[in-house]
Amino acid sequence: MALKKILFLGSKPIGYDCFNYLISVKDELEIDIAGVLTTSRKEFEGAHDLTALAAAHNIPVLSSPDDIPACDILYSVQYHKILTAEQIAKATQVAVNLHMAPLPEYRGSNQFSFAIIEGKTDFGTTIHIMDPRIDHGDILFQKRFPIPDNCWVDDLYKLTRNASLHLFRQTLKHIVTGQYQPLPQQHLISRYGTSLHMRSEINELRHINLEWPDEKIDRHVRATSMPGFEPPYCIIGGQKVYFCKDWNK
Repeated sequence: MALKKILFLGSKPIGYDCFNYLISVKDELEIDIAGVLTTSRKEFEGAHDLTALAAAHNIPVLSSPDDIPACDILYSVQYHKILTAEQIAKATQVAVNLHMAPLPEYRGSNQFSFAIIEGKTDFGTTIHIMDPRIDHGDILFQKRFPIPDNCWVDDLYKLTRNASLHLFRQTLKHIVTGQYQPLPQQHLISRYGTSLHMRSEINELRHINLEWPDEKIDRHVRATSMPGFEPPYCIIGGQKVYFCKDWNK
């Protein structure tokens, strides 16, 4: 029987972890990794460098989505570009995306921040079929979990990353063998609602108005205090004054 050809698209630590697992089980699952598409980011060089990992295993690194070859499966984990219908169609079996948020509630970006700001008590991660719209395709697998009280955005990110890697590992064989039942997101909108957020929205979320109630200020501070990014701030005397979490605690 011919090996299933998979093209992997990914970035960030979760993309690296999933790609590394894919490599570790490729013989067991009779997979041929046809190539990888990624993006270079300085903060992910070294321990989470997908390009170096691919090179170590003689896996081709593509330079553009236009270079995607015909394959059985496209698998995207935190890849930064939205594929066209023509690019998605290169996968003859299925093209899937692991989205680190529950769907249909949180399509797009800043999902961790909005969940905290909106006072949600649960969150999740989703594997869905790709189509040309952002995080829009049918759901294949999903894992939901409670959000701890007074959760900070970096903690929610870590919980979601762990749940996402577990879901990837748990369901990879089912993706390869086609053992899944697609569920249109439309069927869940009446229960969970839906939203689509863009990356640029985080700039507005960071701006704290000191006239807000204390509880709202607290939610915005917890939702936008992500290490490595500009902290939340207020304006006093025409100057930015930052809210800083003590990361040593």
